Amino acid sequence: MKLHEMARQVQALGLAVGTSATKEQQRAVLERLNIDLDSFYQEIEMDYPLVQTQQDISDTGDVVALHSHAYYEMIFIRSGNLQYLIGTRRYRVQRGDILLLRPGVSHRPLFPEKLTEKYDRVVVWLSAACNDMLRANWPFLAELDRLPCVLRTSDISAESLAWFEKTFRRGVKESEKAAPGWQAVVFANTLELVTAMYSSFFGGNVPEPVEEKPELLDELMSYVERRLAEHINLEDTARYFHVSESTISQLFRKRMGVSYYRYVTQRRLIAAKTMIAEGKNLERVAEAVGFTDYSGFYRAFKQEYGISPTKFRSL
Repeated sequence: MKLHEMARQVQALGLAVGTSATKEQQRAVLERLNIDLDSFYQEIEMDYPLVQTQQDISDTGDVVALHSHAYYEMIFIRSGNLQYLIGTRRYRVQRGDILLLRPGVSHRPLFPEKLTEKYDRVVVWLSAACNDMLRANWPFLAELDRLPCVLRTSDISAESLAWFEKTFRRGVKESEKAAPGWQAVVFANTLELVTAMYSSFFGGNVPEPVEEKPELLDELMSYVERRLAEHINLEDTARYFHVSESTISQLFRKRMGVSYYRYVTQRRLIAAKTMIAEGKNLERVAEAVGFTDYSGFYRAFKQEYGISPTKFRSL
């Protein structure tokens, strides 16, 4: 479902899904739309064919399910004490960081402690068609895929941090005003952003922020990643790491907000989406990501994304 369609339906029910509503209220409204709040970001499609931007602010560390997109996503962090999980790597993010998330890469925010300030970020989505157009006209922008997934503007200068924040915010303001020709203005603003990212960061002058010190959680995620095509169960995993099953279960519940088995399923389905987008046979995809039969894969995919694998392929 596209974001504006979701907002319109939510508004028709008389409640905005935002920071003013409690999580219970949000869940009640989304359930009436047959949308699972924990998989909210799995449901969202772009409203526009090229670029879309918005600002999101939250004062609570609500669980956002592990998810991926078919489009590129840039996130400018304005505030918030949190970590970000990208693939199987965790990063402590700070004001001025730009997260560069490519299609098919799983990600989600993590809140290891209570928020001491609002989680405020500006989000820019670029469709695959937009990315292709940029590369066709300005081939040097293809180099952006070689950039690290976390860029720290404050490592350059205070002036650079201020410029990036102002430019990210400019796109949001133009979207909110929606004056005639605003989509062209937002596209031009985004082109300025990605060009500045190329100029500022390409060449390795700015180091990638250091990953968080590996913990059991990180080792477990890497373990799952290496075995997506295999049978994975809690008993074997606990034996492999010489810990109890309850230790693993409690760790995922506390840090990820989901069970161990739900996390494994999420990773399998995200990998499956990428394979489907590449045109691979659906039954082979199911086998490649660890499902014993296609019917089980079909049910899991439909439950997580609200559409069948066949429908997803047609999109």
